Parts: sequence; C-alpha cells; structure tokens
Amino acid sequence: MSRNVETVKAAYAAFGRGDIPAILALLADDVAWEHDWGAATLKWYRSRRGPADVAGFFQTLADFDFLLFEPANLLEGGNQVVAVIHVELTVKSNGKRFKDLEAHLWTFGPDGKVTGFRHLTDTHQLAMVTA
Repeated sequence: MSRNVETVKAAYAAFGRGDIPAILALLADDVAWEHDWGAATLKWYRSRRGPADVAGFFQTLADFDFLLFEPANLLEGGNQVVAVIHVELTVKSNGKRFKDLEAHLWTFGPDGKVTGFRHLTDTHQLAMVTA
C-alpha cells in the first residue's frame, strides 16, 4: 500500500476520532481545499487555502449529526487518491436527512503532504435539505 493511501486512511481514522489537528498536520502549508469549486452558496464547500483556513471547514460540520461516514474504497493513480464514501447525516437545524455516495479527491505533493482536496458529491441534494 502506498504512502498516499496510508495518509488518506490516517485522515479518516482521525476524523472518526474527532482528531482534527491530526488531519491538519497532514496538509501542506498551501493546501488548496475545495479547489476548483465555483459556487459560494454552500459554506461547507467554500474554497480554502492553508491548514488554518481548512480548520474552518471542520467547524461547519457542527451543522450535522453524522449517522454514517464510511470510506468504502480507495483508488490511487499518480499523485492522487480517490475515496468512495457512504455518508448519511441529519441537518441539526431542520431534522432533514442527507444520504449520498460521494467521492473525495486527495492530491499529494512529492513530500507526501496533501496539496489539494475536493468533495465530489450531490451538492444540489445538500442545498435542498439545508434550505
């Protein structure tokens, strides 16, 4: 198993423990979080730069109660790892549920640090349940 896959596994294990500092430690100083995201309407997917800014992403997750967050498969090619994730959550403000199969795209630098991250998910569905 490659170093990049091991890093992604470590990130999800840290997320499961609620250890956000451990995740932030895996990121490059100039990590591009939600790179290439063009819309500003969903605060969870706002583009962020650097670990301190990425910490704000994890703060936005307080809007949800996670019922399921299960990495199902990790696919690797070149300097990228794609994680297939089963996710189900409840929006705390209105009790609505969101269930999706999403992908996370992790990009790595030569030093093994995460240089890019992007959710690939049904943002329309999320917008509908959080409205």
